[in-house]
Amino acid sequence: MPFFLPKTVTQENALQLEKGGLLNLASLQMVDCSALKDFDSTVLTVLLAWQKKLQSDGHSLVVEHAPEKLKVLAGLYGVSALLGL
Repeated sequence: MPFFLPKTVTQENALQLEKGGLLNLASLQMVDCSALKDFDSTVLTVLLAWQKKLQSDGHSLVVEHAPEKLKVLAGLYGVSALLGL
Protein backbone atom coordinates (compact mmCIF):
# COMPACT_ATOMS: atom_id res chain seq x y z
CA MET A 1 0.00 0.00 0.00
CA PRO A 2 1.44 3.40 -0.94
CA PHE A 3 2.15 6.30 1.36
CA PHE A 4 -0.03 9.21 0.24
CA LEU A 5 1.40 12.71 0.47
CA PRO A 6 -1.10 15.30 1.69
CA LYS A 7 -2.37 18.17 -0.45
CA THR A 8 0.04 20.61 1.21
CA VAL A 9 3.70 20.11 2.07
CA THR A 10 5.51 23.22 3.28
CA GLN A 11 7.85 24.17 6.11
CA GLU A 12 4.89 24.16 8.49
CA ASN A 13 4.24 20.42 8.18
CA ALA A 14 7.38 18.95 6.60
CA LEU A 15 9.05 17.74 9.80
CA GLN A 16 5.88 16.09 11.06
CA LEU A 17 5.34 14.47 7.66
CA GLU A 18 8.93 13.22 7.51
CA LYS A 19 8.68 11.68 10.98
CA GLY A 20 5.32 10.11 10.16
CA GLY A 21 6.73 8.54 7.04
CA LEU A 22 9.73 7.16 8.88
CA LEU A 23 7.33 5.43 11.26
CA ASN A 24 5.75 3.69 8.24
CA LEU A 25 8.85 2.64 6.31
CA ALA A 26 7.16 -0.33 4.65
CA SER A 27 4.61 1.91 2.96
CA LEU A 28 7.25 4.49 2.04
CA GLN A 29 8.65 2.32 -0.71
CA MET A 30 5.86 3.74 -2.87
CA VAL A 31 4.88 7.39 -2.39
CA ASP A 32 1.74 8.63 -4.17
CA CYS A 33 1.78 12.34 -4.95
CA SER A 34 -1.64 12.50 -6.63
CA ALA A 35 -3.13 14.76 -3.91
CA LEU A 36 -0.10 17.07 -3.75
CA LYS A 37 -1.11 20.57 -4.89
CA ASP A 38 0.37 23.20 -2.57
CA PHE A 39 4.08 22.67 -1.94
CA ASP A 40 7.53 24.16 -2.14
CA SER A 41 11.03 22.71 -2.26
CA THR A 42 10.56 21.44 1.28
CA VAL A 43 8.83 18.39 -0.17
CA LEU A 44 12.14 17.45 -1.83
CA THR A 45 13.83 17.47 1.57
CA VAL A 46 11.22 15.07 2.92
CA LEU A 47 11.45 12.73 -0.08
CA LEU A 48 15.25 12.72 0.03
CA ALA A 49 15.28 11.95 3.77
CA TRP A 50 12.97 9.00 3.14
CA GLN A 51 15.08 7.85 0.20
CA LYS A 52 18.24 7.98 2.32
CA LYS A 53 16.66 5.89 5.10
CA LEU A 54 15.23 3.36 2.66
CA GLN A 55 18.56 3.00 0.86
CA SER A 56 20.33 2.39 4.16
CA ASP A 57 17.91 -0.51 4.66
CA GLY A 58 18.49 -1.85 1.13
CA HIS A 59 15.29 -0.49 -0.40
CA SER A 60 14.39 2.39 -2.66
CA LEU A 61 11.70 5.02 -2.98
CA VAL A 62 9.26 5.05 -5.88
CA VAL A 63 7.43 8.32 -6.46
CA GLU A 64 4.14 7.99 -8.33
CA HIS A 65 1.88 10.65 -9.86
CA ALA A 66 4.40 13.44 -9.36
CA PRO A 67 2.98 16.80 -10.46
CA GLU A 68 4.92 18.65 -13.14
CA LYS A 69 5.97 21.35 -10.64
CA LEU A 70 7.62 18.68 -8.46
CA LYS A 71 9.53 17.34 -11.46
CA VAL A 72 10.68 20.86 -12.35
CA LEU A 73 11.80 21.59 -8.77
CA ALA A 74 13.68 18.30 -8.61
CA GLY A 75 15.41 19.19 -11.87
CA LEU A 76 16.35 22.66 -10.64
CA TYR A 77 17.87 21.22 -7.48
CA GLY A 78 19.61 18.41 -9.37
CA VAL A 79 17.86 15.58 -7.53
CA SER A 80 15.62 14.19 -10.26
CA ALA A 81 17.68 11.03 -10.69
CA LEU A 82 17.88 10.45 -6.93
CA LEU A 83 14.08 10.47 -6.76
CA GLY A 84 13.40 8.70 -10.03
CA LEU A 85 11.77 11.76 -11.54
